[in-house]
Amino acid sequence: MSNWVEQIEAAPSLAALEELRVAALGKSGAITAKLKSLGAMDADTRTVEAPRIHAEREAVTSAIAARKEALEFAELEERLATERLDLSLPAPFAPTGSIHPVAQVMDELTEIFADLGFAVAEGPEIEDDWHNFTALNIPEAHPARAMQDTFYIEGDGHRVLRTHTSPVQIRTMQSQKPPIRIIAPGRVYRSDSDATHTPMFHQIEGLVIDKGITMGHLKWTLETFLKAFFERDDIVLRLRPSYFPFTEPSAEVDIGWSTEKGRRVVGGSEGWMEVLGSGMVHPKVIANCGLDPDEWQGFAFGTGVDRLAMLKYGMDDLRAFFDGDLRWLKHYGFKFLDVPTLSGGVGA
Repeated sequence: MSNWVEQIEAAPSLAALEELRVAALGKSGAITAKLKSLGAMDADTRTVEAPRIHAEREAVTSAIAARKEALEFAELEERLATERLDLSLPAPFAPTGSIHPVAQVMDELTEIFADLGFAVAEGPEIEDDWHNFTALNIPEAHPARAMQDTFYIEGDGHRVLRTHTSPVQIRTMQSQKPPIRIIAPGRVYRSDSDATHTPMFHQIEGLVIDKGITMGHLKWTLETFLKAFFERDDIVLRLRPSYFPFTEPSAEVDIGWSTEKGRRVVGGSEGWMEVLGSGMVHPKVIANCGLDPDEWQGFAFGTGVDRLAMLKYGMDDLRAFFDGDLRWLKHYGFKFLDVPTLSGGVGA
């Protein structure tokens, strides 16, 4: 046994070590042959020889592993000491980055709402139950709290991955005095996945709190925003009565579409597609934030940033947004100089 271990410890290279491994432990190796001979021994002899042979195999296996690790480390050290890269040489190609469509649309939305007097507000993506649900007038038994919709933090049933950016509205109303005009863009999480839904997606919500606010202000704001975003004057809106726990009255917002060159595009009124949820902030929500609902009113709205990007730039599968495919990003991505401006047009 000691002879094998001594040879292994003296092996000068990985190739020499492999030769020793085959000679000792290969199919026709010396130690393998000893193991095969155990079957032909009588019981008394096997009782004596088996532990010795197995111990020899274990010792040789351990020695090979240790020597291999040492040789590989020495080889790496030598490469690190001798290899050089001339950074002054020109690259074979000029790689260029691009802006993800979601980031581009976020910039477009920020530019539009900044012109309307809205500030950008942010909040944590891991939220507590009160900010994500209770403060928004979502009772304990509401379906939005169901496990199939919400990601709950393991071991803490009172903390969740936020299901919308509405908690940012709550935190803003708690920390700022009215009047308030904010948009709250960011990542949100829901347990859903198909061509138009992903477990993580991007949402933008808007909030206005002031005196004398009406549904008319809401409709004008949304109409102005959608015309600027899609860069078309023939944008037609339809508000349908709906239900959200945190707004009353609530309205789904549909946008008209028409057919151009065989494709459905935003604008006109051949048909309708839903793009937004909106409504007047529920008095209970205003009161939960320490404000007097008899003095302050407001409206709120929310939509998916990824969906807006799909509608404007012609993507047909939301899952591709998160695949990390450079070919897709090269096709749909934006140049870093395509900065949205109202004067030059928010669209690239």
